[in-house]
Amino acid sequence: METTADALADVSKRNTSPAYEKWVGATSWPLLVVALIFLVAYALPILQLGLEPGVRDACHLVIWVAWAAFVLDYLVRLALVPRKRRFVRQNWLDLLFLIIPVLRPLAILRLVTVFLVIDRHAGARLRARIGLYLTGGTALLVFAAAVAILDVERGAPDANITNFWDAVWWACVTVTTVGYGDLYPVTGLGRLIAVGLMVGGIALLGIVTASFASWLVELVSKPGSQRERSRKEEVRVLRREVETLRALLDQREVAERQGRANEPR
Repeated sequence: METTADALADVSKRNTSPAYEKWVGATSWPLLVVALIFLVAYALPILQLGLEPGVRDACHLVIWVAWAAFVLDYLVRLALVPRKRRFVRQNWLDLLFLIIPVLRPLAILRLVTVFLVIDRHAGARLRARIGLYLTGGTALLVFAAAVAILDVERGAPDANITNFWDAVWWACVTVTTVGYGDLYPVTGLGRLIAVGLMVGGIALLGIVTASFASWLVELVSKPGSQRERSRKEEVRVLRREVETLRALLDQREVAERQGRANEPR
């Protein structure tokens, strides 16, 4: 049986705590909603260049409020883990777009982080809905990266990604690691977004692939477990039958002895 010391050692090894797990479980879905609102507010001025000033200002306000929510979440998670430096190393991308304002487009990739956290805690539900998660997560990642790359590349000198559909094509080619090379970012921030897209795509597909493999292993192991249970049940039945036969034989032997003892000499 696992002792309290063993449990605490395991928690420390994973760099987490009960309070951290509770916070992540309680904020995963709200943060996903905030990230989606951020995505809408960020994408609208980029895709609709003729927006009214009031609408554009409202979008900027939503972006900063969402930014504040991401900062609060990062600081709370940092405070709740036992190893601060390890947490910073593992969440360097979150820290990067929080402390450097020019990297604001990378905040869209927070969608992938939140999505993966939710997926990791989904367990069997993720495996049961593998197609939905694969399609939805990949489409969300491609759209977010396309909007971000269009924002930083459209006005750059010698840029070749100048409209939304070119950006979508580039994102699809990049996330699938095909890499035709017909479209590519020319700015430093655009290349950084490309790196984030590569990492996010590999992580998302890796989560889905691992869950699918786990699901297959579970399916394959189920018949074996059922056969093992059936075999054990047959052994128990046979054992009971043998014990019953042995008892009958013992009773018959006792009766025969009594019969022989009662015979006249």
